[in-house]
Amino acid sequence: MEIILWKGLANQSLEYFKIEKKDGSLTVNSKIIGIQEDIVFAVTYHLLINDSWFINEFTIITEINSTITSYTGKKRNNTWEINNMLEPEFTNVNYIDISLSPFTNSLPINNLMFKEHRPRNIDVIYIDILRGHIKRVKQRYTKLDTFSFSYENIDSDFKAILTVDNNGFVEKYPGLFEKISQV
Repeated sequence: MEIILWKGLANQSLEYFKIEKKDGSLTVNSKIIGIQEDIVFAVTYHLLINDSWFINEFTIITEINSTITSYTGKKRNNTWEINNMLEPEFTNVNYIDISLSPFTNSLPINNLMFKEHRPRNIDVIYIDILRGHIKRVKQRYTKLDTFSFSYENIDSDFKAILTVDNNGFVEKYPGLFEKISQV
């Protein structure tokens, strides 16, 4: 089991993150609290991840300015059931991206067999917690060296250089997140 504490830099937030390996799969439980402008939020999420670092199931519960919302997802073969409805637009998507957490960047970083300076394009289910949107987006990761990856959101032209640890967990995500503790 590993426990990580991340600090949100763009918003004032803290994430208490716990990951455990059981029977060849990973279980993640995390809690995020914070504020962005006049939005106060609390988020808990639970992920089931297979041994290839693909998401099999997620549950996200948010409380934003006292309004509670939940998001659920279960992978059924190559299709996703989101909030109990089959969503064909997410067919063949293996990753999710939770807007308020740096962890979900670790999924492709740990799954894709990177060669330095060779970009890899992926599709993800992007979950924008504060706006309440779920959509498919295209992302690109490029390994720069052992501990550095270029991340690009192809749909929005957003780019960042991520620094990761030996386990592929984000240490620094400039302007957005910073790891402040790990045990």
